[in-house]
Amino acid sequence: MYTFQIYTSGTDVKHIMPISDTARHGQQLYQDNNCVACHQFYGLGGYMGPDLTNVISNRGEPYARAFITAGSARMPNFGLSTAEIDALLTFLAFVDQTGTYPLENYSVSWIGSVAQVDDPQ
Repeated sequence: MYTFQIYTSGTDVKHIMPISDTARHGQQLYQDNNCVACHQFYGLGGYMGPDLTNVISNRGEPYARAFITAGSARMPNFGLSTAEIDALLTFLAFVDQTGTYPLENYSVSWIGSVAQVDDPQ
């Protein structure tokens, strides 16, 4: 029964645009500078810095740009060029489209699927 349910039920997946070359360059910068050592996407990664899954939609691009450009007491200034910072922000905007983290209102069905519960407000 479980197998039948899994293989016959549809999925509502938000379709996003394919990753652009600029975003792919930003992804490479994210990997090359080992950002995952301190930051997370969807709660996976380091814990010294904040989760960056929705940093663009929650805080805005100028906020993220300021931290990437100047660093902070806990985040080093990597000395990235303006083009590299733009690429990294494009990558963060791409990741932002892929979903929301953390899900605050969710339910788990008897078959183990997770669904977001509509906010009653």
